[in-house]
Amino acid sequence: MAITLEELPIRDDLRGAVPYGAPQPHVRVALNVNENTHPVPREVADDILAEIDAALRTINRYPDREFTALRASLAAYLGHGLEAAHLWAANGSNEIIQQLLQAFGGPGRSVLGFPPTYSMHSIIAAGTGTAWIAGARDAEFAITAATAVRHIDEHHPDLVFFCGPNNPTGTPLDLETVEAAYDATTGIVMVDEAYAEFMPHGQRTALDLLPGRERLVVSRTMSKAFAFAGARVGYLAADPAVIDALRLVRLPYHLSSLTQAAAVAALRHAPIMLSMVDDIVAQRDRMVRELRAMGYTPHQTWSNFVLFGGVADPQATFASLLAKDIIVRDLGIPGHLRVSAGTAAETTAFLDAMREISRSQPPVRVVA
Repeated sequence: MAITLEELPIRDDLRGAVPYGAPQPHVRVALNVNENTHPVPREVADDILAEIDAALRTINRYPDREFTALRASLAAYLGHGLEAAHLWAANGSNEIIQQLLQAFGGPGRSVLGFPPTYSMHSIIAAGTGTAWIAGARDAEFAITAATAVRHIDEHHPDLVFFCGPNNPTGTPLDLETVEAAYDATTGIVMVDEAYAEFMPHGQRTALDLLPGRERLVVSRTMSKAFAFAGARVGYLAADPAVIDALRLVRLPYHLSSLTQAAAVAALRHAPIMLSMVDDIVAQRDRMVRELRAMGYTPHQTWSNFVLFGGVADPQATFASLLAKDIIVRDLGIPGHLRVSAGTAAETTAFLDAMREISRSQPPVRVVA
């Protein structure tokens, strides 16, 4: 006879927990999970397929446990004086975060984050038995250096997680905040830069802060700018000693030969892959302009999505869009919805639908 989850001898701290899961309906325009909706260019896909074909010829053997070619490719892509010894990769940045918490968090330890932020930070913390401490943000979802240090001084966390640009708000992260947080703690400071490629050209990133900061970790992903969400490739840059710590908790041969081959091939074509970014940024900025013109309140964003307020009834607007075969994200932030920047055609479909919806569900004025 079937039993329920609650009848199993599950860990007490997991009882009542809800698994992560964005809606996955099949719709014409999917703009809800910040994917790069542009397909991988044909010439790049052909090269990836050739590399996978070669890898399949030795698929009976375990993969390179140290994924040396991939780490060298990632170091060359990032620059900043980084070498392969500074790089680590896993099956998506979620596994990177999990390994980080397995090595430096766990029972009796804590991690400080600043919601609203990437929801998996707290979920993975729970899964590793690490206490999650929710810090408060400043106005417009920013985090000042003073705010970060105040929370660190109050809670003494073992890890501090930042997300810059922030998900789900798109808010830029001031590097002075990262520097101040690092100086205020003896623990690990992680900056999740999943959307770094969508920041303004020439903008400094947390990678610039790595020299001399052995406890600083910068996490990245190939899911967004590289249109590689289905391949599941995340990575981090840090001092080699941090990499040694992650070796203690990673599963053996955790990156398949096929994943390694596909990622190395994609990185060879970084300029072509990143050419999509400029178009995505243009569509993002178009969304900001046109949503504002409709009377909504889009927030500043350096990511590939827009969080906009002034939505009188987010659930009703979400449902109205879904009825038009368009899905966005209702994150439960009062008066707000989030939409990913898609292709020009997808963006047009979304904006046209919002204009129509706004006539029957007018945006509400947001009082500062």
